[in-house]
Amino acid sequence: MKGGLKVPLISLILIGFVCASVIILAYVKSPFLSYWTPSQDRVFQISPDYKVKDEEVLRERNRSGQSEENVNFESSISNSSTKDKVTEEPITNTEIEGSAGIPPSFTQKGGDLKALEEKNSSREQENEVAAPLNSAGVAIENMTSDSKDHGCNYAKGRWVTDDSRPLYSGFHCKRWLSAMWACRLTQRTDFEYEKLRWRPRDCEMEEFTGVKFLKKMENKTLAFIGDSLGRQQFQSLMCMITGGEDRPDVLDVGRDYGLVKARHAVRPDGWAYRFPRTQTTILYYWSASLCNLTPINASNPLTDYAMHLDRPPAFLSRFLPRFDVLVLNTGHHWNRGKLNANRWVMYVDGVPNTNRKIADINGAKNLTIHSIIKWVDSQLPKYPGLKAFYRSISPRHFFNGDWNTGGTCDNTTPLSGGKEVLQDESSDAGAAGAVKGTAVKLLDITALSQLRDEGHISRYSIKSTPGVQDCLHWCLPGVPDTWNEVLFAQL
Repeated sequence: MKGGLKVPLISLILIGFVCASVIILAYVKSPFLSYWTPSQDRVFQISPDYKVKDEEVLRERNRSGQSEENVNFESSISNSSTKDKVTEEPITNTEIEGSAGIPPSFTQKGGDLKALEEKNSSREQENEVAAPLNSAGVAIENMTSDSKDHGCNYAKGRWVTDDSRPLYSGFHCKRWLSAMWACRLTQRTDFEYEKLRWRPRDCEMEEFTGVKFLKKMENKTLAFIGDSLGRQQFQSLMCMITGGEDRPDVLDVGRDYGLVKARHAVRPDGWAYRFPRTQTTILYYWSASLCNLTPINASNPLTDYAMHLDRPPAFLSRFLPRFDVLVLNTGHHWNRGKLNANRWVMYVDGVPNTNRKIADINGAKNLTIHSIIKWVDSQLPKYPGLKAFYRSISPRHFFNGDWNTGGTCDNTTPLSGGKEVLQDESSDAGAAGAVKGTAVKLLDITALSQLRDEGHISRYSIKSTPGVQDCLHWCLPGVPDTWNEVLFAQL
């Protein structure tokens, strides 16, 4: 009996071994069976809910000025479901300095980063911005701008309400802001227009602060040259940098540029101020036409002036080598009445103009804009650190007439005509055409400003004439602040 049991026992053992082998083989080969044991990837995968929370934490850290490693980590955990989302957080300085097209792992630490920073610290190196990456590591197009291609169209976007606005007080910015443009000092009682912020559609616009601006512009000079709208942009920027507060440390350096009030003059031809800590100079020079003006008969106090349509203002020619950022504008002085009142006579090639097409106001203006942009473009190779902008025209909003025929802009409801700009092309085709093919950039503010008819001085001007409204100039704080934010984003 004992010997007879050995054969069945061995058989059972063999059968069990075969069955176990079959089961193990089936487990390895079968997706259904292997599904029940989680893979290593599944064990360590972060759930979508935690990813969202982590991104929120990182955004809060970015607001507090966290390190470049945090910024890079945030971009590495972004996924395809959020690649089209335009967030409200400002781009940090670490994201805009010297990381164009470079993966986050390259820019974290080490000698490569040091060399890159040294390269970008040069005055001649233009700032570039790294494009965000989606989950596949592919750059998302049209999200950020650099100096070489048209990454971001800052003119395309919408106005949003921001209760943290305005950026400065219209009551307190008295040293820099003309009283005639400070609507808080007038009888105007509605100020909702101060609470709007421009949000580009396909990119983020770096948040403006005076500290960040002065850091970017350390040892540099920014010059506005243009008409009274250029002066408004200049005053706006001074208020933005100082927060609207008087700064006794800021120096008046107008004399360095010949900007002193002449005898019997109402005001000087411009102003220049320097922030001594960063040696940053901001100046404005009044040149309503952007033409070179010379007296035809210098000995005659009532002489006419040659308006050289093809020559830049003498001030610009003289001081261009001292500028690091140049913003030009013209437009609203180009009408026959103002030319006659100023006794301006059109000249081309150094002689009175005889071309009828040029004699037309639009023809003369276009010739001047193209001429000065072409001249500036020809000078840029001599000054590699210089960035030049031509600002598109600021729109007027006279309804039911013009400035001298009863035209009004009484609307006080913000964005009553719309809040979004969807077009890709500039509303100022003349300006866009003039800069095309040059290294001069277009500071395109026309369409976004067109939506803001409630933001003008309107009937509240302290120098108002009965029946005349100012639907050309803007209340400050107001729309010109946005022009400076768009400019700042491109520096």
